Amino acid sequence: MEKDAGNAPVLSRHKARENAFVALFSTAFGNTVEEALELARQGDAEYALDDFSCGLIRLYAGHAQAVDHEIEIKLKGWNVARLQKVSLAILRLAVAEMLFGDEPNMDSVIINEAVELAKRFGDKESGAFVNGIADRLAGIAAERR
Repeated sequence: MEKDAGNAPVLSRHKARENAFVALFSTAFGNTVEEALELARQGDAEYALDDFSCGLIRLYAGHAQAVDHEIEIKLKGWNVARLQKVSLAILRLAVAEMLFGDEPNMDSVIINEAVELAKRFGDKESGAFVNGIADRLAGIAAERR
């Protein structure tokens, strides 16, 4: 694994998103975002965080209410409390990155990465579910740019 000048890991965007998901997922079990970041920094190198993955987590944390609101609007009769924790954590990161991230025109990449994470960590319907919600929210992200 590459290291930057400050000796922090430099991960591929795919791996950074995966590791950000793992850290954010831990907040479903009572950790705060800062605790999740600290645990990930101290933990297994398999789920190490780099600047990009930490930035994704902080991006969600800084816009949590808006992100959850946008997700809930697209759930059609559901609320975020009813979602599987895996799908919710993946959607939170993807939606935060699409709506508030610095890189424009990355929605298709972000959605693809989110779907892959959902297929890997969720149940057999998670990939399609995440794809449907994230795709609907990509339109909102494009309008805001």
